[in-house]
Amino acid sequence: MFKRELWVKYIPADVRNMKVVELLELKQGNMTVAEYAAKLELLSAFSPYYNTVEAEYDKCVKFESG
Repeated sequence: MFKRELWVKYIPADVRNMKVVELLELKQGNMTVAEYAAKLELLSAFSPYYNTVEAEYDKCVKFESG
């Protein structure tokens, strides 16, 4: 809860929204698996949906499809 409040206060909504779009469009491309996993985790922090315990399975599906 603290982390979410901090993000809302210090990261503008348009930046958070751009990161969510970047997450949805994320593909591995030329990244290594480790780089791709790290990027997925980083961007997941900006998504209210992917940033929950309940969405862990969906995050795995996103990882495998990217």
